Amino acid sequence: MATTITFVRHGLTDHNLEKRAQGHTHNPLNETGRRQAAFLAKRLAEEPWDVLISSDLRRASETAAFISAAIGRPVDFFDERLREKDRGRIAGTTESERIARWGIDWERMDMGQEMDDSMRARGMSFVEETAARFAGKKVLVVTHGYFLGQTLKALMEDESTGDDLRNTCVTTIAHDGEKWTYLLYDCIRHLPEE
Repeated sequence: MATTITFVRHGLTDHNLEKRAQGHTHNPLNETGRRQAAFLAKRLAEEPWDVLISSDLRRASETAAFISAAIGRPVDFFDERLREKDRGRIAGTTESERIARWGIDWERMDMGQEMDDSMRARGMSFVEETAARFAGKKVLVVTHGYFLGQTLKALMEDESTGDDLRNTCVTTIAHDGEKWTYLLYDCIRHLPEE
């Protein structure tokens, strides 16, 4: 049996709505995010899972807690490689706050933000290690949107993939012996129509 890795993005946060740079902040899910996580958990409980891994950031670990309760198994471990892009000095700020603080050209300044290549490298490291360690298993992973998108771009060698992944979306990948392929992509069928 092939190893499958199912990635889920955490539920909605107030920082998502406010378009704040979340980065490594430990902001919580909001009420909508908790509802999304409950719907997601109910969906995931319909399948057996061998391993549950999560980012250690609060919005992901809260989402993982809903899943853990529904599938009846604890989070096996928290992996810092699954964290969102480190936003450095701009973490927790909105665009207008950045302009007020550093000026309109703030993006040209060194804000200590993580580079996409760094994210892709840690994403690839996680996938390769997980596939080897849990060969033939069904692995469930709770992570973050931009990080996941960059990981998928690197993994699939396709820059057109991984953009605008939705909160609590489900994306499943499998290795066919030569390369990784999608079995499911950015699926939110568990969420009721808004």
